[in-house]
Amino acid sequence: MAANTLAALLHARAEDDRPGLMFEDTTWSWREHVAACRAAGAWLSGRGAGLHVGVLSENVPELVFLVGGAALSGHVVVALNPTRSVDELIRDARATDVDLLLADAPYAGLAGPLSEALGVEALPLPDASWSPGDAASGEDAAPEELVMLIFTSGTSGRPRAVRITQRKMAVPGLSLGAMLTPSDVVYCSMPLFHSGALMAAYAPAVVSGAALALRRRFSASGLLPDIRRYGCTYLHYVGKALSYVLATPERPDDADNPLRIAFGNEGSAVATRRFGERFGCRVIDAFGSTETAISLSPDPSGPPGCLGRLPEGVLILDPFTGRPCPPGRIEDGRLLNPDEAVGELVNVRGLGLFDGYYNDPEADAERIRDGAFWSGDLAYADGDGYVFFAGRGTERLRVDGENLAVAPIEAALREFAGVVEAAVYPVPDPAAGDQVMAALVLEGGFDPAAFTAFLATRRDLGTKSLPRYIRLSDHLPQTPSHKVIKRVLAREGWRTADPVWVRSGSGLRPLTDSDVKGIEEEFVRHGRQHLLEA
Repeated sequence: MAANTLAALLHARAEDDRPGLMFEDTTWSWREHVAACRAAGAWLSGRGAGLHVGVLSENVPELVFLVGGAALSGHVVVALNPTRSVDELIRDARATDVDLLLADAPYAGLAGPLSEALGVEALPLPDASWSPGDAASGEDAAPEELVMLIFTSGTSGRPRAVRITQRKMAVPGLSLGAMLTPSDVVYCSMPLFHSGALMAAYAPAVVSGAALALRRRFSASGLLPDIRRYGCTYLHYVGKALSYVLATPERPDDADNPLRIAFGNEGSAVATRRFGERFGCRVIDAFGSTETAISLSPDPSGPPGCLGRLPEGVLILDPFTGRPCPPGRIEDGRLLNPDEAVGELVNVRGLGLFDGYYNDPEADAERIRDGAFWSGDLAYADGDGYVFFAGRGTERLRVDGENLAVAPIEAALREFAGVVEAAVYPVPDPAAGDQVMAALVLEGGFDPAAFTAFLATRRDLGTKSLPRYIRLSDHLPQTPSHKVIKRVLAREGWRTADPVWVRSGSGLRPLTDSDVKGIEEEFVRHGRQHLLEA
């Protein structure tokens, strides 16, 4: 059996009687865990060969056993995102050739119309007492064999189904599992229909023999009680999860917990630092994506906010010319030459762990050019080779002829007292280019004078980086993996029920209806009213 397959990793746990899965009030040993996976695989095989099984589910043991069962029996789990609309789910299921639907109880209402539109059978997700039948073993699983189809988060466009093979699950597990021992407990509250939880929580637990503690869905207030209840030493997060935990009331005993490591990606530099200090753990914020063609390892000795150094074979290239971008000139934390320094992260040596999208040659062609993988992620590097994230393809602004990256502006705004989260995005300028808009989630009220004074102290923000509009929100639209959906914010612009402040020559003031009317008239005068309609 190939060592770099999920099937082999599960097989290695088959005789392990230590705790393997914890969920609410029940614990399964690894022996019982693997037996349930084999039974799940046999149950699938009893319904047909090579099934594509669409699953709508919270984080429950049955979903974990189903994934393991697919790895052991040659079936494919299609991880459907239950937060998407019925029409979107129909498109996703058709694109991935789903021929059987399984739904956890909370999503049973979605399964009916989906089943009818697809013409496939829909069943409740079987409980953990699968009827064993002829248990699957996975003896013949090959590294390139398909186990799952997982959709990208779709923050900047339509989600795409990424091929998740045996090796694509095993390799991250082997890498991250090296940090763990069988006595560790891995906390998993990020959704298992995204790749992060599978590759950075589930797979490392399988590799190391650490127990996996599941929570149905993420809860900021429930995280610390769960950590203490299950004795969790490692947790996985994605996106803004740490910021939401930090927004919960602080207690003097927060650091009295067993947590050693928080591993994830897309946490802000402020949030990762504060989380580590408050809860007494090491936070490792790495860079990666569902495609896993490019990964960057954090370097604690690097400057604040950096992703680490460029790995061998990964370059920052100008997306228009294909030429390497020169180093960024950084002064007081401000990038002085974004026009030439910001480019796209490209793996020029190949595709890494990316095995392609499923039946989507157009998407493959967009990412793969002449054997190189173009990530769509923007970045720049300083003179020492340390890399800084600058946003994704849609996250660049052009203000008064100057190109700006959103990530450094967001990083600065998160330093303002009381900010739980900040998102920066472009809105059209009536005459040309863009204006900077920021949406803030705050603890307490908004003090415009204090905010103006704060911005005046930020030497890392040029005058063109200062937000023209400030939107104050209770929450930001986000994917289930806690990534802000900026296209929604950008589409709404200043036309929102949330309070919006506008910066003028006299300072910040609330945006009024007459202001909005004046802005729209200005677009008409410049012949750019179509941008408002878009």
